[in-house]
Amino acid sequence: MTAKECILTRRSVRKFKDTPVDHALLEEIIETASYSPSWKHTQITRYIAIEGETKDRICKECYEAWPNNSVITAGAPVLMALCMVTKRSGFERDGSYSTWREDGWQMFDVGISCQSFSLACHEKGLGSVVLGIFDQQKVTDILGIPEGQELVALMPVGYPDEEPKCPKRKPVEDLLSYRN
Repeated sequence: MTAKECILTRRSVRKFKDTPVDHALLEEIIETASYSPSWKHTQITRYIAIEGETKDRICKECYEAWPNNSVITAGAPVLMALCMVTKRSGFERDGSYSTWREDGWQMFDVGISCQSFSLACHEKGLGSVVLGIFDQQKVTDILGIPEGQELVALMPVGYPDEEPKCPKRKPVEDLLSYRN
């Protein structure tokens, strides 16, 4: 599969088969995602693979604001938590900001890693979806995310049990402009 084919065919999957995801496959996907570019090569993204009772607890306790995310997560064999090491990407060694974006650059880096992870999953036949509505503090507590790291997103992962259609895309002329 070419990079273009991977990008054009990847969809957000919300229904998964019961089939477990082999840990060696997850490790291969993380290794691929580790090649994502990052600010000064800081590689701040960290991944936690969540299964079993911990995943069930997150489903029950952490999606009150958007209950459908609980249904999606419950149906996936693995829930990935994407975290970031804070105060590295976009920062100087003395802790000051490197750019006018201040601490915003770290979210940019995790976003790049998240996309790389999603595409690597797709290439290996797995589906994923990025979830942003959940009780961040409760999930942080359940997972024991250490000080100096912050939970950014949750991603249910598994073998797709649906083939979502491609949503309509804006034409290039709406997305691209030129300046001389």
